[in-house]
Amino acid sequence: MTAADAIVLAGGRASRMGGVDKPAIVIGGRSMLDAALTAVASCAHTVVVGPHRPELAPEVGQAREVPPGSGPVAAIGAGLRALGSAAPLVVVLAADLPFLSAWSVSELIRYACESGADAVFAGDESGRPQYLIGVWRRTALTAALDHLDSLINQPMKALIPADSAIIALPGVADCDTDEEVRQARASVAADPAPALSLNEARNILRDNLSRLTAYEADLRSVRGAALAAPLAAVGPLPRFDVSAMDGYAVAGDGPWRLRRDIGFAGGQRPVGLLPGEAVRIATGAHVPDGTTSVVRDEFVRVATDDSLHRLPDTPIRDDVRRRGEDRHPGDLVAPQGTPVTAALISAAASVEVTAAPVRGPVRARIVMTGDEIRSEGPLHAGQTRDSIGPILPDLLSWYGIRTADRVHLRDTPNGFDEVLTEAQGCDLLVIVGATGSGAADQLRAAVARTKARVLVQRLRLRPGGSTLVAELSTGTTVLGLPGNPFAAVATLMALAPALVEGRTGSPASHPLLGPLHNAADISGPVARIVPARHAPHGGWLGDPTIRTAHLGGLVNRDGLVIVPANATNSTTVEFLPLPR
Repeated sequence: MTAADAIVLAGGRASRMGGVDKPAIVIGGRSMLDAALTAVASCAHTVVVGPHRPELAPEVGQAREVPPGSGPVAAIGAGLRALGSAAPLVVVLAADLPFLSAWSVSELIRYACESGADAVFAGDESGRPQYLIGVWRRTALTAALDHLDSLINQPMKALIPADSAIIALPGVADCDTDEEVRQARASVAADPAPALSLNEARNILRDNLSRLTAYEADLRSVRGAALAAPLAAVGPLPRFDVSAMDGYAVAGDGPWRLRRDIGFAGGQRPVGLLPGEAVRIATGAHVPDGTTSVVRDEFVRVATDDSLHRLPDTPIRDDVRRRGEDRHPGDLVAPQGTPVTAALISAAASVEVTAAPVRGPVRARIVMTGDEIRSEGPLHAGQTRDSIGPILPDLLSWYGIRTADRVHLRDTPNGFDEVLTEAQGCDLLVIVGATGSGAADQLRAAVARTKARVLVQRLRLRPGGSTLVAELSTGTTVLGLPGNPFAAVATLMALAPALVEGRTGSPASHPLLGPLHNAADISGPVARIVPARHAPHGGWLGDPTIRTAHLGGLVNRDGLVIVPANATNSTTVEFLPLPR
């Protein structure tokens, strides 16, 4: 990976916090400055800009903007002048990011190398850029600073180059107020568990989610449910002896005397055959008593005297489906846990079963969060269109989940508490946004206040690392998805089958596996989920980069692939087909 230096901004007035030394605030057992220095530990040289800090290691350079407190642009200029090397990339971080990880910084560096952009900035999982979490080309940063008449009290947007990119990353929320610090500390206290791999999370959901209550239902009305008991045949299949082919029902060996009546499926049964007689019959028709076999049309000829003769060298076949040949009353049609699909409904109806005890289908409530999201009407300043809420019901239905309603939650102090309290009427609460570990993300704290059972605290998956799954005391499953559209959809597709299996008791579905021919171009230090298309000779080709703030990358793609960490080309991966 291309070498990078780092500038950590640790000054500023912290005016909204009474002028405290914000970088020194401890969250989760370490100061926010320590968190920033840990995130850039792999950089060649690091300079901290702000008041002199004697506790810093000697290899960490220190500088001060002039005059002190003259803004982030002046601080970046001071830091760039103080760097002793000329690495082609420069990481710029603020020291108020308690949850930023080294992995996130490495992802920014990797994307900067691959994209060739002048600057790459982190975006939170709703797509909002964080301009003080970025990687710059040194030449572009130098040129941007030189272009300004003065660096003092300039806004960061004055530096942003036209050729810049934003990638969504977890843990990029900052702490600018006392309340945000409190929330960050609360999320640490409520979030002690390590991130899980996708397979670990799926297994936990299948094995630990509470089963839905079983009830008797008409199978035609509960697609997406699963059988709560084995399903046995009530009647035989076939119900009576029927013709398997169009031809002639015959009695004994030929030639036969052909009668003039005809047997149709669903029509009146022909009267019984005497030895040596034959009657015309259609597929599915009830064969008359005395029938020894059905002879296909292509195996016989009718003579001018209406006698029926078997053609020479034609095979001798029965071509009668005998009563109970496929099922006898009491035979097992499907075991407990079998999903209710069109095939099961048809198989049950064929043996006179139309109702059975089931669990499900899972009923979901969708909650879109954030004041910046708007579904309908004109957008106001700072707002963005809800591009995933309208499609989530269709996506959920692909997995057998029925959407009861969809609501929008404004950013209010107790909004999540109210949503969780009112969740008794649904089996699954799908909350989009507010799942990250940053100070502005309140869902985890609200879940902790309910004393819910947390099953998945986060995932080792990019995107989707901030995903949360919990179970309330009422039995409702809470699925907290990232606010970033692609991250939300990709994570939902990866977890929805396991959620349904856990709630309904259906067995684990079989993954679609095959080679990903360009896996090495996509793989990173953690598993990734990216759009893919079918390769001409089998397997798939994935997209190494994707804009995650919208779903445009899914257009003309066949599905998603889950790429293991550090994969090589043609590694076997799981494929998730996109609903059509």
